[in-house]
Amino acid sequence: MIAIIQRVKNARVTVQNQVIGEIAYGLLLYIGFEEGDDLETIQGSINKITNLRIFADKEDKMNLSLIDINGELMAISNFTLPADLNESGRRPSFTKSAKPDIAEALYNLFIEECKKQSIKIACGEFGAMMEIESIADGPVNFTLKK
Repeated sequence: MIAIIQRVKNARVTVQNQVIGEIAYGLLLYIGFEEGDDLETIQGSINKITNLRIFADKEDKMNLSLIDINGELMAISNFTLPADLNESGRRPSFTKSAKPDIAEALYNLFIEECKKQSIKIACGEFGAMMEIESIADGPVNFTLKK
């Protein structure tokens, strides 16, 4: 699993001109699943993401986590993240990406596992063409590879 984690002031996702999810202060997460990802991968990633100390404390130091600030999470499935750009040629290779049916099941599992943690979560729509709007806070961005 590969994730791009972005600290945001707010974010929203639109599909076919209809807002299907939005969050206030928290994290915008783009996640791509790879062959071999499983429940253990997802649980470890959620633990890491929700406990990353990337929010400012009273001294303006990154010392607080998403859980500490009672922040919100938006999860957007992104099959392009596992792409291999190092092969010759100009077309990305997606051979490491999980097959669509497996990736969709993993994405749904990711969302369910977040809900079990009592994290307020908004989601995109798997496989849909989405418009994602956000206001970055920082910018503060991280890449997680599990």
